[in-house]
Amino acid sequence: MSNPRLLYLLAIGMGISFAGGYTKGATPTDGVYPMEEVDCNVTVTMKSIRGGGIDIHIYHSPKCRIGAENGASLLHIVPNVAGVGDSPSIGSDSVESIVSTAMSLLGKRYGPAMAGPDTFDCSGFVYYIFRIHGIDIPRSSAEQAEIGHHLSRKDLKRGDLLFFDTSGRGHINHSAIYLGDGRFIHSSSGKAYGVTISDLDHGFYRDRFRWGVGIESLYKRR
Repeated sequence: MSNPRLLYLLAIGMGISFAGGYTKGATPTDGVYPMEEVDCNVTVTMKSIRGGGIDIHIYHSPKCRIGAENGASLLHIVPNVAGVGDSPSIGSDSVESIVSTAMSLLGKRYGPAMAGPDTFDCSGFVYYIFRIHGIDIPRSSAEQAEIGHHLSRKDLKRGDLLFFDTSGRGHINHSAIYLGDGRFIHSSSGKAYGVTISDLDHGFYRDRFRWGVGIESLYKRR
């Protein structure tokens, strides 16, 4: 879809609002915005999908983040509350935005060496999600596993990365995003052959989990 005005009107009709930045005097939804204007450099692409729906991909400057209201019927792209150029601590709204992006891709097909937007291998799925949110992480699961402090099962929180040795060869070859309550989302080459939700504490993955990396470690890479 190449007509910017048509794209904008369609997006507004679907409940998406765009902002190049916020200036002094803007009304915040969740705290303090920077006093200076910030260019969020928003780009939106849309693609029709089977069943009559539409995939919407939103790209923006790492100086900004995506916030949601009213069950995500209204989206705001706003400057990071910690200030322009800062590396903000991760908040619950940011975690939920990342998880929401991941969940929106449920059912997308698995593809070796693919990193989206419609086909993913495991590390490509994780890479794609965090890239959308302005976080730079390595492409391979083995490299992703070393970008932060290793977490044990009991220390995992929603949004953390999970790493597995599914081959039993003593090295990391699978990555995922933790949802909480013992569940995680990932792109599987197994029976699901695509983006799916699996159980961390039972079945195939229980004894193959090696460690997690906290989402806070990732935000330091922005």
